[in-house]
Amino acid sequence: MDKASSGKGPDPAPEKESREVSTPPHELSDSRLLNDCRVDTFRAGGKGGQHQNKTETGVRITHLPTGTTAVARDRRSQSSNKTIALDRLRAKLADLARVEAPRRATRVPLKERRKRVDDKKRRARLKRLRRKPSVDDA
Repeated sequence: MDKASSGKGPDPAPEKESREVSTPPHELSDSRLLNDCRVDTFRAGGKGGQHQNKTETGVRITHLPTGTTAVARDRRSQSSNKTIALDRLRAKLADLARVEAPRRATRVPLKERRKRVDDKKRRARLKRLRRKPSVDDA
């Protein structure tokens, strides 16, 4: 029996939790990324003749943690389509991971404000001209 389980003596020092910096999904290797995914195959159809119509060459990869899917049915071989779908999934995951910088509010320049007012006046004049003439105008 070791000292920790015997109940005698001081408690062992608590182990520090190792904080692993998790790698974003789009930066994982193919095999690690596929471990988090479900791969479905289906009949792709389309160009490619009987070979493509009878065999399941289309590939749909679903990333289970995010629910993001990528489909490839471009080629006649399943392995080529799997590679293409994996690249597309990686691109989608990279888009999801990207954080856009918040936009800073700026003042509208005076010239632009005047241009907007002029456009409004021009539009109002056009609409006034489209009205039916009133009795006073005749």
